[in-house]
Amino acid sequence: MTDIPAWFTTAIDTKPERLHVDAMGASINAFVWGEAAKPGIVLIHGGAAHAQWWSHIAPAFLPDYRVVALDLSGHGDSDRRQRYGLDLWTDEVIAVIDAAEFASKPVVVGHSMGGFVTIATAARHNDRLGGAIIIDSPVVKIDPEVEQARRTNDFAKAKVYDDPEVPVAKFRTIPAQEQYLPYVKEHVARTSLRQLDNGQWGWKFDPTVFIPKRDDASTYLRDIRCRVALLRCEHGLVTRDIGDYMYAEMGRVAPVIELPTAGHHPMLDVPLILITALRSLLADWDHSHPLGRA
Repeated sequence: MTDIPAWFTTAIDTKPERLHVDAMGASINAFVWGEAAKPGIVLIHGGAAHAQWWSHIAPAFLPDYRVVALDLSGHGDSDRRQRYGLDLWTDEVIAVIDAAEFASKPVVVGHSMGGFVTIATAARHNDRLGGAIIIDSPVVKIDPEVEQARRTNDFAKAKVYDDPEVPVAKFRTIPAQEQYLPYVKEHVARTSLRQLDNGQWGWKFDPTVFIPKRDDASTYLRDIRCRVALLRCEHGLVTRDIGDYMYAEMGRVAPVIELPTAGHHPMLDVPLILITALRSLLADWDHSHPLGRA
């Protein structure tokens, strides 16, 4: 494997606390880095992903912030439900915010499907957020995982394995991308597995998450009143046309920033570029006044 850089090792060795929050009858798992009563950042993963996709990203914001990454229901170590939807997931985000002991209204950051959740949370709970950052979430298209479920049988039945090394070796993202940092990919793959009661291994997400029709996140864009920014990946799913559409719908006051060389999953291929973009936005927002809609 490629030599693992010190920054990544240091980040992974920075162990978070665990937080379990009851939200509408489900136990929601979250990881917490940083001291209570610090300004907050809430990180929301994409479809079929989980909170530990952020475990090499979150420590970069210490000691200035308290950072929380949660598992949406149906993902990671959170409970599964009979049904899923954007409104329900936004309520989970707010329940975690309520429990997190932030010093001020947090900035919510969401990737892909998590960006759709971020949009809906910002629209439904404008007064609860200090800002919203959307990472490569193409609101005029369906989630890539939902599209894959409709076109194939990939999510028809939960896959199980006798040897955990097999799924680690097979791990791939939807959509696939040309490059990954191998040490990040392996870490994410290993933390994506759970051991079943029969001793076998399976992925942590609920395959039924991708079956029902999903709420349309684009309907929420015009209702966002808090600060908002869009990060689009150079080789991702938010094309320039989609970015222009989202910019217009959000009142033409949201910065749209391209992450150079990034695929749809920038935490897997360009994590330091992603961290720099997030830090830059947060620093600007800490020292400026938001523009209102015309």
